[in-house]
Amino acid sequence: MEKSSYTAASGGPEDTERLAAAVADLAFPGCIIGLDGDLGAGKTAFSQSFARRLGVRGVVSSPTFTIIKEYAGRLPLYHMDVYRLSPEEADELGLEEYFYGEGVCLVEWSTLIRDLMPAECLRIAIETTGPQERSITLTGYGEAHAEICRSLTENGASNHES
Repeated sequence: MEKSSYTAASGGPEDTERLAAAVADLAFPGCIIGLDGDLGAGKTAFSQSFARRLGVRGVVSSPTFTIIKEYAGRLPLYHMDVYRLSPEEADELGLEEYFYGEGVCLVEWSTLIRDLMPAECLRIAIETTGPQERSITLTGYGEAHAEICRSLTENGASNHES
């Protein structure tokens, strides 16, 4: 399977927001994004910026207790937080219906359900490197998701208007 990676250094929330907007610009129907990082790394901030760029109006909050929140935008957005789920519970939710739909799935804590995630996806790992600094690594698996990383490599996140 095709694979491509892109790593960005974020000096603060604004850089992370720019990267999230750039990824949202490249999102497509059926795009699946696994978003991982420690507590406080910026997963929800990334998700909020991503959603805003997709044209989602209103407040986008972490779906920690609701598990899945659906939003309307340029593409439907299915924002999931699987932190509190066991793999068995996640399997019972019928995530495949979301994964293979026409929207974008953004799954926080996706490594907790690694076996349920489709093989073709975009994995984003946010690593805390300082009080505000982050290293954000995107790895696209499969042609369409790898293309997101190639586009970011060629154009950079800073070339996308906020």
